[in-house]
Amino acid sequence: MPVGYQRLGRVLLLRLPESLRPHYHALGAAWQEELGVATVLVRAGPVDGELRRPTVEVVAGRATETEVVEFGVRWRFDAARILFAQGNRTERRRAGELVRPGEAVVDLFAGIGYFAIPAARSSPTTRVVAVEKNPESFRYLLENARANGVAERIDARLGDNREVPIPHRTADRVFLGYLPSAVPWVARAVGLLRPDGGWLHVHTVADSRSAVPDAESQVTEEVGRVGGALRSPARGREVKPYGPGRTHVVVDVRVRPPDH
Repeated sequence: MPVGYQRLGRVLLLRLPESLRPHYHALGAAWQEELGVATVLVRAGPVDGELRRPTVEVVAGRATETEVVEFGVRWRFDAARILFAQGNRTERRRAGELVRPGEAVVDLFAGIGYFAIPAARSSPTTRVVAVEKNPESFRYLLENARANGVAERIDARLGDNREVPIPHRTADRVFLGYLPSAVPWVARAVGLLRPDGGWLHVHTVADSRSAVPDAESQVTEEVGRVGGALRSPARGREVKPYGPGRTHVVVDVRVRPPDH
């Protein structure tokens, strides 16, 4: 039996012990037949680099492009080249629940639309600037925006969010969904908020023994360091485990940017 698995539409992603490598293809074919999936992948290493590419091996089938329907949202992507964490499904749904009608939203790490699309679906009056550095993810961001009927509400921009022009002091809400830590981008996000303030949703990883308070402290300290003022206390919530002894946390905080 696999150590773990995810079914991503027509693709199955397995975790198998290295000791079973001689049998990977036979095991993949068995799971392919049993579950009726088109392709079986095995994790072959850690998530790679700043673009967060999965390291996988195809052990049965060939086609790795797939589609997942989640809370009414259609996500199309290549499971062999783009990370899609099912453990983040609650946060993807919550993004749409947090956004209020008429808000101007920025997603600094848009990926295939993880937060940008639920945010745009929340109201016909919501507008989202979605920035993504990975050209492959960006292509699916555009495709998913069209498939979910929100292309006209999303201003998608390809490039590094540290360099892509984004209007300053216009955002009501900024999503920072990058791991292991989006805290280094807090300064960038604070500068995008309206003069009277707005919300940041900052993802990071912390020690599981005190994950939420540690993550809250990380974000609070960084907001203060860049001259922002808290308009509400930072509130963290656990998203999912992130390796041994580590937990993925998202911190919601309302911030007023510096006056200058």
